[in-house]
Amino acid sequence: MRTENRVTPFWRMVVIVLTVLGVLLAMNQVFFWNVGGLALLRNSYLYLILGVFLPVVFIVNPLRKIPLAQAAEQREDGSGDDLAPEERPVQAFDVLLMVVAASVCGYFAVNGTRIHDFGWEYMAPTAATVAAFLLWIVVLEALRRTGGMIVTVIALLFSLYPLVAGDLPIGVLQGVSYDLKTLAQVHTMGAESLLGLPIQTAATILVGFLVFGVALQHTGGADFFHRLSMSIFGRYRGGAAKVSVASSAAMGMMSGSAVSNVLTTGPMTIPAMKRSGFSPTYAGGVEATAASGGSITPPIMGTAAFLMVSFVGVPYTEILIAASIPAALFFLGIYLQVDGYAARKGLKGVSVALLPRTLITLVQGWPYIMALLLLTGLLFFTNSETQVPYWVILVLLVVAVLRPSQKFGLREFADFLVAAGRTLGNIIGIIAGVGLIVGGLTATGVSLSLARELVAAVGDNVVLILIAGAVTCFILGMGMTISAAYVFLAIVMVPAVIELGVNPLAAHLFVIYWASVSYITPPVGLAAFAAAGIAKASPMGTCVAAMKLGAVKYIVPFGFALNPALVAQDSAGRVLLAFALSIVGVYALASAIEGWTVGFDRRMPVLGRLLGAVGGFLLFMPAPLSAVLGLALVAASLLLAFLIVKPGTPADDGAIPAQTPAPATSVA
Repeated sequence: MRTENRVTPFWRMVVIVLTVLGVLLAMNQVFFWNVGGLALLRNSYLYLILGVFLPVVFIVNPLRKIPLAQAAEQREDGSGDDLAPEERPVQAFDVLLMVVAASVCGYFAVNGTRIHDFGWEYMAPTAATVAAFLLWIVVLEALRRTGGMIVTVIALLFSLYPLVAGDLPIGVLQGVSYDLKTLAQVHTMGAESLLGLPIQTAATILVGFLVFGVALQHTGGADFFHRLSMSIFGRYRGGAAKVSVASSAAMGMMSGSAVSNVLTTGPMTIPAMKRSGFSPTYAGGVEATAASGGSITPPIMGTAAFLMVSFVGVPYTEILIAASIPAALFFLGIYLQVDGYAARKGLKGVSVALLPRTLITLVQGWPYIMALLLLTGLLFFTNSETQVPYWVILVLLVVAVLRPSQKFGLREFADFLVAAGRTLGNIIGIIAGVGLIVGGLTATGVSLSLARELVAAVGDNVVLILIAGAVTCFILGMGMTISAAYVFLAIVMVPAVIELGVNPLAAHLFVIYWASVSYITPPVGLAAFAAAGIAKASPMGTCVAAMKLGAVKYIVPFGFALNPALVAQDSAGRVLLAFALSIVGVYALASAIEGWTVGFDRRMPVLGRLLGAVGGFLLFMPAPLSAVLGLALVAASLLLAFLIVKPGTPADDGAIPAQTPAPATSVA
């Protein structure tokens, strides 16, 4: 039986009010408005942000969710509406959690000065201690609803860890112990747990960028970038899959979430790929892999990239520059593999007559191009990255309202606010919970000793610690969000990697890349599972296809960790040389993986594939000898293909005849 829609008009209005209030609070802080002459202390401001957005978490997220793949499948075929999370009505316990969250955070915000001046984190009145326990519980429940049970259990264990830190028999894990009462106060009123770097970054920098991404989507940006991708890539062989790669890359610039990327672009791209002759498994793999690049794609990367601002202590623009080359290599690798696959299978593109015209599409989509250029330009030419997104949001909304060809009235504006509230609430809920992990490690002093022990254990071997870090990132990424895994490793592992000589930006990006790998890797593979639901394919099979397509994502992090020129941390000449060599390396790897010399249309023999793979990997290394040897091996692999195989010889795995997709819808 179909239940009442969860976000009813009443709760929809509550989300809108809370969202507007939260965004105005953030703007008051970053623009230094000091409305009414009131200057908020940092802790009071952070409590107010939590008090506004934690209730949103309990409105938009039910007590229990259905599995992601099942939700994606229901979203695609329209079945099981009575099971969908958004269809479960808000319950009394949801309302209770909202009231507790708002009341406790309001109490702490009002007493922000007393907390700071009188050291309440160690000596607090009874009411504050009770409020501390309540906020601790509420944040864990918010984390469970937004990040899942596994990350919540991890956060709970780390938050309780200081209770036993002094009694553990393992020396490296021994630290300062706390009693339960003091621990609750430290977590909720101290400056390094709930109110630590993660929430400080989210409340100052992240709010504006997240709202900008939502604004870009709700004013037509997602549809525009999909049509632009169709107009540019749709005509070429395997065009439907190339459109998926390009549109997911563009979507990644608006949203750093792999899963939301799949659920936004997947319903358009996956059916088109299937109609073009791609198998359901491969179609799901293409979409999942491309979508997983959202967290590494400038200018709006995932939450972890914004957290880097605080951990590395550099402007966000430096992170954008550093992330540009690796992101380009990642999407180039997917594109080349798709091309090789399409060549082997004999899959054609879409008739030009059915595609949007590129020039017309660009003219129609000028507001979205302008918005991205304006955002990037202002980031580089102004000194206020916290204020920039709000100006661009204003421009986008004004254009949307005044543009005759676009409908953006009160209803659309309300939808935009609800979506923004949902996005902000979920991110704040996750990051607040992640703060408990940081607090547990910081309060005991163990985070510093763990880094020292890691360096001692690997014996100054940077490759060994990178491999250990990659495995750890992957394992943590299976149960934690990227931001949670990143924060944990930024405290525990990254200092050890930096101590061994790895560039700080490269070390932090290494962690983000490997944490995001879990989106497409079994046994979890959230993005792949979501894509499998839409494609009606095997989840594990889709994960395997996605892993194969995303092979570059496993290799590039080692390349830029060992060669800082790949994250623009060297002279301009060396950066350009490293980029050029890495393009050849990606080409060689893609050709070796697909068994097809992209651009020359020849199958690669087994020996040629092996030589190409080794040569491609060597081209990421900084040593001149590695570059020379890598180029020689790549040339040898191509030569073998020319000597042994006739041009255009298809694989013996049975080409699937291409079909013509439905014409693309043109929206002004």
